[in-house]
Parts: sequence; structure tokens; C-alpha cells
Amino acid sequence: MSLLIDENTHVDPAAQLGGDHRIPDQSRAARTRSFDVHAFGLPTGREEEWRFTPVDRLGHVLSDTATDDDGDDHAAEFTVEAPEEFVAGTLAPGQAPRGTVLVPEDRGAAVASANTPEALHLRIPADVEHPDPVRVRVHGRGAGRRSNAHYVLEAERHSKALVILDHTGSADHTGNLEVVVGDGAQLTVVSLQRWEDDALHLGQHEALVGRDATYKHIVVTLGGGIVRVNSNVRYAGPGGDATLLGVYFADAGQHLEHRSFVDHNAPRCTSLVTYKGALQGESARTVWVGDVLIRKEAEGIETYELNRNLVLTDGARADSVPNLEIETGEIAGAGHASSTGRFDDEQLFYLMSRGITEDEARRLVVRGFFADVVAKIGVPEVVDTVMAAIDEELALTAEVATA
Repeated sequence: MSLLIDENTHVDPAAQLGGDHRIPDQSRAARTRSFDVHAFGLPTGREEEWRFTPVDRLGHVLSDTATDDDGDDHAAEFTVEAPEEFVAGTLAPGQAPRGTVLVPEDRGAAVASANTPEALHLRIPADVEHPDPVRVRVHGRGAGRRSNAHYVLEAERHSKALVILDHTGSADHTGNLEVVVGDGAQLTVVSLQRWEDDALHLGQHEALVGRDATYKHIVVTLGGGIVRVNSNVRYAGPGGDATLLGVYFADAGQHLEHRSFVDHNAPRCTSLVTYKGALQGESARTVWVGDVLIRKEAEGIETYELNRNLVLTDGARADSVPNLEIETGEIAGAGHASSTGRFDDEQLFYLMSRGITEDEARRLVVRGFFADVVAKIGVPEVVDTVMAAIDEELALTAEVATA
């Protein structure tokens, strides 16, 4: 018994889900996964997973080439800020735990894997609660220069930590993040995309969440010409909890694409996916595609995914596609929703009628739009970064409007 839903839907767990309405090759789980770059052809844009992406601008970043380093002049500079005992060294392809969680699901991820001979391995020891953020900084050192990366992050049982992955500068970057969350561990991962506007970034983030573990994955995308991040989760045992949060703000000429896949493959697990974005400027484009698969063995799970988009100016476009695939009716609850709307002039008028300037009123409305998802982030410095970036973007809009 299975049901494939691709509209705004809430599923009543008491309802009888009869029949088999799923076409097998439409299942999210049926997608090709391989470490072999040649298992994935160069995308044309006609493929389901690439239909929203401007693939004609990705020729270089999708080519099977190594990093564009020139001696000591590296295409990207990588800096790790972590206690010495957390840095477990590097892992070659096939050297566990590398490759035990993340298997590339598109050409960009396969290119990153194949061209990263040494993956950074970070390990949070068991029963350790680390109070300070662990940071990995990636700084691109030139537009059009290729950089590849693969990171393996282990949070051992009953550990607690925050890891921030921060991308700045310019580069053509493919980067994979492989996460193992041990039983009872609490791990928060933040990925900041603060690239310059000429950067390209393709990434796959894959997590395996252990029994009774808590995993929070936060994506904040504020820069880059094209950014495409796949954030995927599955479970290693019952009781796991996964929260996927995303905040993005696209300007003219930017394409910001976020995809998530929660694979409920174990009983009594929960997931919450919440992404919010704003767009302004001619040809600003955002894409969110959210997939949730509830397998027949995943009884008693609860899941919800939500995407909201706020279009601030003419010429911007947001695509939002939630998908919910259910193979058992024995669930606590499942649902999803998405919406895209224009800036509410009535809210603006209401605030201005009370003596607030137009620029300040617009800032308050946009801040209010992001408020609930930002509150869920729970990391003060990330919240401050997001809010400062939103204010900066709105200030630019005001300058253009008065020019």
C-alpha cells in the first residue's frame, strides 16, 4: 500500500489509504546513486532533478576535473577551528566511515567525491558536550577556479556539538558533507553560503540519525550566482528526530536552489522541514523541492514540511514543490504546505499610517516573515548574521528605488 502526494496536503493517520497510486520510477528512493561520475551524464535540464537548474551555466563545475590549484596558490582556502582531539585526520575514498552514509545522487556530488582524495574527518567524542562552535571556513580565491571538498562529521553517542560550515569568496565549488549522528547524540550543523555573486556551489549533505538522537541542519544562503544544496536524512534506529531549516534571499541574477529528502526508514521517528525565502530584482530565482518518503516499516512516525516564499519585486520567480510518499497508514501524522506570495501592501500601509517610514515598515514586514524560522535556528550568531544580511538587502532595495 503506498500513496504519492505532490500537492499541499495533510494526511489523516486514521484515514484508509487504499490502492497503489505510486508509479515506481517516480519514487524518490529510486534515484541513481553512485561514486562513479560516469554513472551520471551531463544534465540537459530535461531530467526531473535538474529541470529547474540553469545547467547551461554549470559546464565547468560539472566537468570531471580536479581542483584548479597552482602550486601553493589554492583555488580555495580551508580553515578548521576545533579542538585538536576533534580533528581525526583525513579519509581516502572507501576508508570508513567515509562513504558509509553519503553516496552521490547527482553528478555534482560524484565530482566532489571523486576529486577529493583526502576528506576532512571531524569526530566529536562520546559523552562530550562541547560549548563552543566547531568551524570549517571555505574561502574561494578566484571566480571560475575549481575547488572540491568532502567532509565527514561524526557525533559519537550522547555527545552534543554545533558545527558551522562557512563559505565565502569566489569559486566554482562542489562540496559534500557526510554526517553520522550517534545514538542519543545532539548535533546542530549550520551551512552558510555567503559567496560573492560570481560563485557557483553544488553540494550534497547526507545524515544518518541514530536511535533517540537529535539532528538539526540549517542552511542559510545569501550569496552566490548559483547555489544548489541537497540536504538528505535517514535513520539508523527508532526515536530519531531531524529538523531541517532553511533561509535564503535572492537578488537579481541569482539562482538559489534547495532540495531536501527525509527518508523515514525506521519506526517512531520525527522530522520537521521549514524553509523560507525572499526574492527581489529582475531574474532572481529560487527553487525548493522537498521530498519525504515514509516506508512501510516506518510506523508511528510524524513529519511535516513547509516552504514559504515572499516576492518583493517584479521579475522574480519562486518554484516550490513538496512531495509526500507514504507506504503505510500506521503513522502519527504527515503533511506539507507551500506558498509563494507578493509583498503585502496592506501591512505596509497599516504601519505607515502609524508614522513609520516606508523603508522601516518594509524592513519590519520582511523581518516578521522570517521570524518563526529564524527563531527555530537557536544559534545567536547565525540569527544575527541572517538579520543583518536581510537588512542589508532591503537597504539596497531602498537605494535603487530612490535613485
